Amino acid sequence: MADDLGRRGTRHAVVIGGSLAGLLAARVLAEHAERVTVVERDRLPDAPDARPGVPQGRHLHVLIEGGQQALDTLLPGFMDELRELGSPKVAMPTDMVQWQAGQWFTRLPATAHFYSGPRPQLEWLVRQRVLADPRVELVQGADVVGLTGTAARVTGVRLRERGAGAGHEPRTLAADLVVDASGRSTRAADWLAAIGAEAPHEETLDTGLAYASRVYKATDAVPVTDAQGYYIVPGPRQPYGGVIVPLGDGHHIVTFSGLRGDEPPTEDGAFEEYAKRFPHPVISEWVAAAEPVTPVHGFRKTANIRRRYDRPGRRPAGFLATGDALCAFNPIYGQGMATAALAAVALRRALADTRRVPTTRRVQRALLDASRGAWDISAGADKKMPGAKGDAARPQPLDKVTGWYLARIQERAAGDPAVGAPFRAVLTLTAPLTSLFAPSMVRAALFSPVPDTPAAPPLRKDA
Repeated sequence: MADDLGRRGTRHAVVIGGSLAGLLAARVLAEHAERVTVVERDRLPDAPDARPGVPQGRHLHVLIEGGQQALDTLLPGFMDELRELGSPKVAMPTDMVQWQAGQWFTRLPATAHFYSGPRPQLEWLVRQRVLADPRVELVQGADVVGLTGTAARVTGVRLRERGAGAGHEPRTLAADLVVDASGRSTRAADWLAAIGAEAPHEETLDTGLAYASRVYKATDAVPVTDAQGYYIVPGPRQPYGGVIVPLGDGHHIVTFSGLRGDEPPTEDGAFEEYAKRFPHPVISEWVAAAEPVTPVHGFRKTANIRRRYDRPGRRPAGFLATGDALCAFNPIYGQGMATAALAAVALRRALADTRRVPTTRRVQRALLDASRGAWDISAGADKKMPGAKGDAARPQPLDKVTGWYLARIQERAAGDPAVGAPFRAVLTLTAPLTSLFAPSMVRAALFSPVPDTPAAPPLRKDA
């Protein structure tokens, strides 16, 4: 079979992993294949509940605008359904009390919004929509333990059932196309080596950042504000992060982050004490007055990892990677769900492109390109953090000048709407990083003064 993923007809596609990236890839592949099988190691819940295969599922997740637009493209009406489930809509910068690099942000009229409902709620809704397609089948409770085929072409996967009494031999599931959406802990390097192919080079950048989260219920004693949440943004000079955002039904999720050697604790009392590290007590006061609802959950796998399938190597046709299996980001930047959706849109465009044959290499390059904006933001910010390690942490010739320029943009974004709107468009993945170098932005960065911003937390919009 020729290396053509769309035009000659893929009879059967297998997607490894039933999280957002895998489900959305299956949604797109169902437009081209006769049958799509999603293989998921978990037994998936019937309700919007957390599951073991998403270890960060109990932590803060936000759906930024790039992801909102992509989901509505892939699953028309999705955002209306998410709102009906009660996912809170938070306006930026209007609804957040935000501190970054020594400045409180002015709560200007909104130019961006994110949704902050629980991650399991959003994943459950995606699952309901995707699995409603009769062309998409779900195999639960099964591990992919290898690929079948050769270094020239993948022909399927080997599955082993999980659970008690599942010690029997793996079975083979034949496929014309296999998509790895198994997450940042993917075993694809081993699978490829077993069929004589080469694993991709991994670019890594790890700050050692860890975070911990707890759900609280607001009480009458919390600080009075018309904002929906708080955000202390970490940086090279102030490495502690703190976020409070609504989950719905009067509940909020509180997430603290710190770097290697000073990670936020998961013990009662110690978690609240950690909030006193922030440059202002507003978050500490909120947490002290609120009512804890859940235990504290920690998470430490936050390295940025990019697997360069686009580079030369002996790799088979019929095998793609997407989601965190391709490019995983420090989750603190809130880009993962959006990038999974943007990758599925890129997959759709690549397969439907009538000008070019959708070869494995061409489609894989499109998937990597879809993650480039998020990588530039996450890796670019993490590179400046103390203790950053990995080959992607090595300084590049233009880093110093670019960092100086972007710091001037950030200073002005805190209080100048003409700079803040494009700045937020980049952060929400609706505009490329290059838009910050437009002539109007260059003039503002080089010649306009830093605007006045609030001297204290702006608990009221008119502060």
